[in-house]
Amino acid sequence: MLGDADLEAWAGGLDGLFARVAGRFFRAEPRRRARAYVRGLLAPLAGKNGWTLAEVAGDATPDGMQRLLNAASWDADGVRDDVRGYVVEHLGEPGGVLIVDETGFLKKGVKSAGVQRQYSGTFGRIENCQLGVFLAYATSKGRTLIDRELYLPKTWIGDRDRCREAAVPDEIGFSTQAVLGEEMLGRALDAGVPASWVAADEAYGQNRKFRIWCERRRVGYVVAVPPSQTIPSQTIPAGAGSSRAGSSRADSAAAAAPDQAWKRLSCAEGAKGPRLFDWAVASVSVGEHTPPGWGRWLLVRRQILSPDQLDAGKQPELAYYLCAGPPGTSDDELIHVAGTRWAIEECFQTAKSEVGLDQYQVRRYDAWYRHITLAMLAHTYLSVTAAIAPKALAAASSGAPSARSAVSWHT
Repeated sequence: MLGDADLEAWAGGLDGLFARVAGRFFRAEPRRRARAYVRGLLAPLAGKNGWTLAEVAGDATPDGMQRLLNAASWDADGVRDDVRGYVVEHLGEPGGVLIVDETGFLKKGVKSAGVQRQYSGTFGRIENCQLGVFLAYATSKGRTLIDRELYLPKTWIGDRDRCREAAVPDEIGFSTQAVLGEEMLGRALDAGVPASWVAADEAYGQNRKFRIWCERRRVGYVVAVPPSQTIPSQTIPAGAGSSRAGSSRADSAAAAAPDQAWKRLSCAEGAKGPRLFDWAVASVSVGEHTPPGWGRWLLVRRQILSPDQLDAGKQPELAYYLCAGPPGTSDDELIHVAGTRWAIEECFQTAKSEVGLDQYQVRRYDAWYRHITLAMLAHTYLSVTAAIAPKALAAASSGAPSARSAVSWHT
């Protein structure tokens, strides 16, 4: 149970965070309103919309909260930058991992900026939704969201009248989700966020330009790719004492891995303990954009099956990753980064369930950014508080444990 001293420290932490962002609000009224908005997001409410947030703030109507998102004068990108600095101060450490992913927001109608029927991995199907691309930062101290971009499909960008109705600036053009990810990664690296790695799922990993971008920025990556991903010119094991040269699919390369290449390791701590898989790592050819001395690798994760599953003929599921990193990168480090990618899924889950990331009721492009930024501020406050609170120290110390590609398998 929390004591008075704990509660005072938590309240003081929120005061300190708001003091950091106060200068981004150009008048006292929106500054006070934003503080009340965040307090509402942190409150244990069943729903977090304009009406419920207004009620917590003591307002008779949601007009003030709606004005904060739609019309008040304040700098949402500046707040984002200040929150990122707060994250670095409290959670930053060398070797941090920047994680790119998108999440879907279900919406009714056709007027909310970027909304349309489109595939969302969040729901596993086509839905009428908006897609937000996010950047998370993860270290042994904690993880949280530090940047966001709203994806605007080509159908939106091609209809400027529709864009103007949703307050999309005329200068905003079409950007793929991978390009939006690059923009956010660039902002984080330019701001000095201490990170050595980028992690991402197949939507980004199979994008060659995205991988080249990371290599040009000299940041290592462990990115998921599909089984059909072409592995660069290489030497692929074809059985004892023989090999063949050329390109190969990721799944074909993995099928040729010798038994001694597989190692059983945990990539992270899960709710039920270590996340154990069998892993194999192979060196692959470097590219013209790979920094001097760096390596490239194919990393393969294999599901562990029970004896009963094996007896029943079940085949283990495999996942594939293309990786690049500096000299001295170990297999364990690559495996650790692969496991760290799940941190952004945890951020989405907690941000939606705890601080109402997905419970906004706005249509305007700028209003989306404002709500999402304040929800990220609230989520970051919870993440930092958990990292520094005495009762969280034991849990923090048991964070994700740490984890090399012609193919030459590591044994």
